[in-house]
Amino acid sequence: MRFVIVGAGRVGLRTARVLQESGHEVVLIERDENAVERARTAGFEVIAGDGAIEETLGGADLEAADALGALTGDLNDNFVACMIAKEHGCRTVMRIDEDYREEIYRRYASDVDEVIYPERLGAIAAKNALLGGNIRAVADIAQNLQLVEFTIQKQSPMEGYSLSELELPSNSRLMAHGKGEAPLAIPDPDETLEAGDRVVILADFETLSDVRSIVVGESEPATALGGA
Repeated sequence: MRFVIVGAGRVGLRTARVLQESGHEVVLIERDENAVERARTAGFEVIAGDGAIEETLGGADLEAADALGALTGDLNDNFVACMIAKEHGCRTVMRIDEDYREEIYRRYASDVDEVIYPERLGAIAAKNALLGGNIRAVADIAQNLQLVEFTIQKQSPMEGYSLSELELPSNSRLMAHGKGEAPLAIPDPDETLEAGDRVVILADFETLSDVRSIVVGESEPATALGGA
């Protein structure tokens, strides 16, 4: 696939590197001369210029691109770049750093396919490293809700019980279940929970400790399973 990344700063360059390592074609757009030089030294194709200007974006051949990521630290530039790219049929991803701007941009930029918060994603990864073990935060859904993945161990209280016997607190819901290394799927009430199984639960922050006690036990050691 071909991707256009506006912004060759910390977030943009790392994203470009991950895409390139996965075998995709990446073109970066950056107006800061030092950042342009760094990206070129790293082996990337870079267009020097303002990614919020249609003429500059035109040099990246948007018609041939599958998606554009507007990943600069400037919210307005990101918004404009996404609007231009959308006119050329690109999927658009816009970076926002300040949570309080989300509602504004979702209201006036309905054509943006996805809004991302790099800092929030990094915070989830850090949280997983701190929590460790057999519990992994998948995503913060809202201010008071989190999607969490638990791994069943032999000493887990629910090991050997069926999903229908899993009684969770009122402010939590079982969302998915996976047998061992199998992909997660919609929970089957008749499935038995065995060591190595994974369950994904949506829970209010206030009930997470209770959910953990029920599913993996209070004294269950942790494992860093990576970030969302």
